[in-house]
Parts: sequence; structure tokens; C-alpha cells
Amino acid sequence: MQALIELLAGFIALLATAALAQFGVDLNSAPRPDREIHRVSECPDVPAQARLTTQPTNDC
Repeated sequence: MQALIELLAGFIALLATAALAQFGVDLNSAPRPDREIHRVSECPDVPAQARLTTQPTNDC
């Protein structure tokens, strides 16, 4: 009796997988790769006079 129930459950799971595959659903999708971390360098210290005469920018 237990084997029959497991057989029916497996068959239902097979049918559900086939039906979902028609719509592009993948239950065993690959894990997403981790995000990359990009480190930025610190801007060098600039003398006070140089800061006053230049236009402000976001670049170093």
C-alpha cells in the first residue's frame, strides 16, 4: 500500500514538473553567483589652494 502511494506521488510530481516546464518554470535552477565587490581608491590629499582654484568634480 505504501509503495502504491509513493508511486502515485511520484507520478503526480512528474506531471506537475512537465506542466510547469511548459511555462518555463525550472524548480532546479542554478544558484545565482555572488555579487562582485569593487573597491574604490581614496582620493589623495590636495593642498588647500588647489581646492579653491579648481572646479569641483566627482573624480579624484
